[in-house]
Amino acid sequence: EPAGMDYFCDQVQQKDVGRRMQVGQELLEYLRDPARSPDVEQDQQRLDKVIDELAGWVNSSNFKVRLVGEAWCRKTMIHHVLLPLIDRMGDAKDQVREQAQNLILKLMDEAAPPMYIWERLAVGFKHKNYRSREGVCLCLIATLNIYGAQPLILSKLVPHLCTAFGDSNSQVRDAAILAIVEVYRYVGEKVRIDLSKRGIPPGR
Repeated sequence: EPAGMDYFCDQVQQKDVGRRMQVGQELLEYLRDPARSPDVEQDQQRLDKVIDELAGWVNSSNFKVRLVGEAWCRKTMIHHVLLPLIDRMGDAKDQVREQAQNLILKLMDEAAPPMYIWERLAVGFKHKNYRSREGVCLCLIATLNIYGAQPLILSKLVPHLCTAFGDSNSQVRDAAILAIVEVYRYVGEKVRIDLSKRGIPPGR
């Protein structure tokens, strides 16, 4: 019987494909039963480490390892995963930020509808790290490019972009403008009307 998250934190770093397959299955079973996994969120640093390793599995060149990583994304509790992924989108390394965004987009495809994810992802617009705030704006662009506007309730997300127009960081402001331009591509004048209601001039 696995001891808990300390065990998984150690085991997910295994390079052997067979061992990874076994550990992935054990972790899924562990997370399915809250009574068995009370320590999941007790140590955020440890949880982040497990998530980082599993994010790497999703991008593995080995098909079986990739499947286990994706199965974990589908079946694990989304609220355990999203907040650390928002943090990862604020990482200084491009590769880490890209992996985090890819994993979020995979969750929309395989774990829950895009808007369900976005209702929990929207807290990232207020993240203390400017890279995370920028990353959430860029993730919205990627979501629209992959899934279109239909599965999203954009009226719930546009206010966050409007707030980001006044962000203290220029990269966040630029990303918010790119995101609203992308929204406009899909919904046209609706977003222009919404912006004018919020006192944002059409020329912005």
